[in-house]
Amino acid sequence: MPRNQELSAEAVLDLCRLYMNDKNVEFVKKALDFATKAHQGQVRLSGEPYIIHPIQVAGILARLKSDPDTVATGFLHDVVEDTPYTLEDIEQEFSETVAFLVDGVTKLGKFKFQSKAEALAENHRKMLLAMAKDMRIIMVKLADRLHNMRTLKFQKAAKQVEKSQEAIEIYAPLADRLGMNLIKWELEDIALRYTNPGQYYRIVKLMDAKRDEREKYIQDAILEIEHAVEELDIEADVYGRPKHIYSIYRKMVDQNKDFDDIYDLLAIRVIVATIKDCYAVLGAIHTKWKPMPGRFKDYIAMPKANMYQSIHTTVIGPFGKPVEIQIRTTQMHEIAEYGVAAHWAYKEGKTQKVIEEDSIKRQLNWFRDIVELQDDAKDASEFMDFVKEDIFKDQVYIFSPKGDVFELPNGAGPIDFAFHVHTEIGNKTIGAKVNGKIVPLNYKLQNGDIIEILTNPNSNGPSRDWLKFASTSKARNKIKRYFKMLDRDKNAERGLQLLEKELKEQNLTLKAVTGKGREKDILDRFNFSSLIDLYAAIALNELSTVSILNYVNQFEKRDDKEPESDRSNEQSIEKPMTTTENHKIQHENGVIVRGVDNLMVRLSRCCNPVPGDEIVGYITRGRGISVHRKDCPNLLTEPDLIQRTIPVEWEGQAQLNADYETVIKIVGFDRSGLINDILHVVNHTVKNLRNVNGKVDRNSVATVSIKVAISNTSQLQDLMTKLNNIPDVYEVTRVST
Repeated sequence: MPRNQELSAEAVLDLCRLYMNDKNVEFVKKALDFATKAHQGQVRLSGEPYIIHPIQVAGILARLKSDPDTVATGFLHDVVEDTPYTLEDIEQEFSETVAFLVDGVTKLGKFKFQSKAEALAENHRKMLLAMAKDMRIIMVKLADRLHNMRTLKFQKAAKQVEKSQEAIEIYAPLADRLGMNLIKWELEDIALRYTNPGQYYRIVKLMDAKRDEREKYIQDAILEIEHAVEELDIEADVYGRPKHIYSIYRKMVDQNKDFDDIYDLLAIRVIVATIKDCYAVLGAIHTKWKPMPGRFKDYIAMPKANMYQSIHTTVIGPFGKPVEIQIRTTQMHEIAEYGVAAHWAYKEGKTQKVIEEDSIKRQLNWFRDIVELQDDAKDASEFMDFVKEDIFKDQVYIFSPKGDVFELPNGAGPIDFAFHVHTEIGNKTIGAKVNGKIVPLNYKLQNGDIIEILTNPNSNGPSRDWLKFASTSKARNKIKRYFKMLDRDKNAERGLQLLEKELKEQNLTLKAVTGKGREKDILDRFNFSSLIDLYAAIALNELSTVSILNYVNQFEKRDDKEPESDRSNEQSIEKPMTTTENHKIQHENGVIVRGVDNLMVRLSRCCNPVPGDEIVGYITRGRGISVHRKDCPNLLTEPDLIQRTIPVEWEGQAQLNADYETVIKIVGFDRSGLINDILHVVNHTVKNLRNVNGKVDRNSVATVSIKVAISNTSQLQDLMTKLNNIPDVYEVTRVST
């Protein structure tokens, strides 16, 4: 049965029966039944029942001989995202492991994303970090994406290109890094069909034109190899393998070749039992045919990072034409086709260890690199840029003087290698030797280089110029971190000045942060060990002053509220007003207060009322009347305070004065020009912008706080509506601190 042929539910269960016991098959069938019920009534764009998709995903995983939890996840992977069922339901019905795997492949649908690019980056980040905990998550995701690509014809043209580009940039490189070549090749070929259909169909047509001639040539070569192997008394499976369309396309692009210049459109593969047999067959082939210079690669002696092992050689074969030959053992072939999935090959209740421990260790090192990149990235987009640059880029393999093999992205140099080995080695580097000769620090490492890093314990540390030489994100981030710590005191001083300026605008002093035992609360709240670190973070835009002020205002609110215990010290204000008192009218800040005299009237900072708001007066102890909005959180959360309020109203001319401060919070996705768009709207709507603060979190969600002076609620509503219409802004709210 062709691997891309659609399977029935029973056919998937039959695949499971080939390597699972009855109990495990029942577990998988339970997942099938659960998914069928959950997706009942849902259809795909093709018009077919939705359950067909989970069945195909589970089928791909069953072909890989995945364990029962993974196949069950294939059936259930869309349940949480597309149906009312929750992860808790999955855990209760199946297991904590299955719930974790389902969560790992579930998109972040609960979060309101406006920018597709940021949402995509965040979903990829979630998947990769979850994969670092359990690589079965990426197996499910690759199976999911593979079936979606197979049915891409039902999508709109723009979506076809978008998904194909994503497959080429993210999923095919992931499959390659995990050694899952069958999935990688199919993803790439389908993606090329939609991203560059002209070249795709041109290559297909050219391949078909001389197919018979090439196949006859390859068949002649196979017969001669089989004869040579028989003379060695070695059992071998010899067959021809056509090149994948995308690999031909990449050779044409990267090597600037025309189709007729690519001779290895077909390759011969020789599968034998042992490593010894591999080298014996290689000797026989090189004895029979002359090898082409520079076309021999021994991936058995030096495996690829994705665990791939094989011998590659290109020889001048029959009729003087070149032919590529690959030689490997049966076990190597399994790993070459299925990669990391071969490690999870499952049979009768246990996972077979068909991959050596050192290979798995290399994979785990790669996963740790992903987690480290996450720690260094400021947001999801930067994280994905790091991954594409450091993880998915073509690799070079180099040696230490002791013979240890290291893998670095193509273009890496001595600085990258030093920081790859250890941060302190990087910090103390003073030079490098490659193949026994001193090289400059901007040298680009080549495959097979033997590199030695020269260090000095008394070194003053990295140079800022190293940022020009460093090729990897890992090295650049460690250099930046070094100078960040070096400049800590200077940054702390600048951050303190920024904070004091903001506090002053709020009529507060630094004691609001450091006094009354608040220092520990603030440090705990923002996860800093000292105020120096907190101030430095402000200077480096890692922490916004708005966040600190909002937290400080939680303490300051108490100034507008009196504790129950203080009531005994107050003058009674609950006595009925006399007729004379009712005639007393006080005008201040555009507010009319009837029935009182000689009391200061101030607009409360906690809710910043403006003309048009429904307001109420609250008599404080010793500080006159504080005017609040009727929906002020401070009043709503303290019902007893209502007894201490008096009626107030706006003066008729109040709306003529554009002098009422209010704070507006704008939340959106960080992009180039966002803050300029916000300021443009504000400056063309109101006369006075008092203050602007902003921050961007790890998800690239930008939060901008603006303090403006406005005339009334009509102008406020007009401003908020215009702000809401800015692209990538999805929430505009009026702030009550």
